[in-house]
Amino acid sequence: MTVADVSLREYGPAVSVALSAEAGRALAASGILQSATPDPCRSGHWLLRAGSRVGAVRTPGGPVVRITPKTPVSRLFFLLGFSLDPARAWRDSREGTVDTGAYDDVVPALAHTVERQIDAALRRGVLQGYREVEESALVVRGRLREAEQIRRHFGRTPPVEIAYDAYTADTAENRILRAAVERLLRLPGVPGPVRRRLAHQRVRLADALPLVRGQELPRWHPSRLNSRYQPALRLAEAVLRGTAPEHRPTGSEPLTIDGFLLDMNKLFEDFVTVALREALREHGLAARLQDPHHLDAAGLVRIRPDLVVRTGDGRTPLAVVDAKYKVEKADGLLNADLYQALAYATVLSLPEAHLVYAAGPQPERFHEVRGTTAGPGGRGVRLYRHSLDLSREPGQLLSALKEIAGRLAGTTPHP
Repeated sequence: MTVADVSLREYGPAVSVALSAEAGRALAASGILQSATPDPCRSGHWLLRAGSRVGAVRTPGGPVVRITPKTPVSRLFFLLGFSLDPARAWRDSREGTVDTGAYDDVVPALAHTVERQIDAALRRGVLQGYREVEESALVVRGRLREAEQIRRHFGRTPPVEIAYDAYTADTAENRILRAAVERLLRLPGVPGPVRRRLAHQRVRLADALPLVRGQELPRWHPSRLNSRYQPALRLAEAVLRGTAPEHRPTGSEPLTIDGFLLDMNKLFEDFVTVALREALREHGLAARLQDPHHLDAAGLVRIRPDLVVRTGDGRTPLAVVDAKYKVEKADGLLNADLYQALAYATVLSLPEAHLVYAAGPQPERFHEVRGTTAGPGGRGVRLYRHSLDLSREPGQLLSALKEIAGRLAGTTPHP
């Protein structure tokens, strides 16, 4: 019996879905959804509610769960591209756009974008490089591995244990691209035309060895030689790191929930902090992302602001920023954000702190904290709230963040 796919919307209402107890428990334990609980009104059904993660996952023995983002997919991929590579951002001939094809769902758009980037990377041929090879051989080539020769073949020749540098297409870069292609070919919902193009790219990368699932990705270093590969590599790494987790219940076989997911909380935070860091460089200032500090003198309570603005030499903190994707609500979430921002300002001895929300067009607001005197003229610490409307065009988003960067640098006054 074919199980129908389930469509959820980011932070949308819960949907009752027919699921086996095994699949339901796997979803509940995976952390993919905001909540997954048995439906008290319908036997054999689970109530599924999506949170900040968007994409698609295939449950074991159950349906494919697709989570649609509130943000348009083309804008979502601009945020992702800029976060990973602000200088290039996978832009095509139209400034600030990303080629996601005609697809308005996360997985089809992702597969199309990755395939187009890999095709561009391989247009001038498959990159080759030198890789050290260690093997047993009948003839001496390269250098003799003396310790291995004595340990394995003492008193006998051949074979000989040798090591040499081979010029090959089996490089870290090609392994990552091949792994991303194979990963996408396993995802649910990849359109037929895109799947065929991905299969073609897999053939072009056949000389690269496949990666072992669960192992660390091979390291590569940006250089002039692999510059044409870099946009595709950064996107491929995002694909491989955005895979859904495995759930292993105690005393049973592993259950794999297969798919691709993007966490909008993390994506928004990365975009805001990277864009502010780039804009602050124009003011001669440094910015540290996820800058670690301690709240207490004993160093027991760690805090990690999303971004701390510092002087050009990196020594003196000037401003602190925290990015918040979640929508402001009347349930105490905003209050908790303000307390957190005040803690950052207090630890760093700053007269103000800044919160950047993903929200519609709203005026900038601030709260002056009673009982504090860190501000100029003896005024209290000010906590500023900025909003960033993700429905705006990429150029407008970057302009809005440049304006915030000007306020952080002290060159643009607050309204």
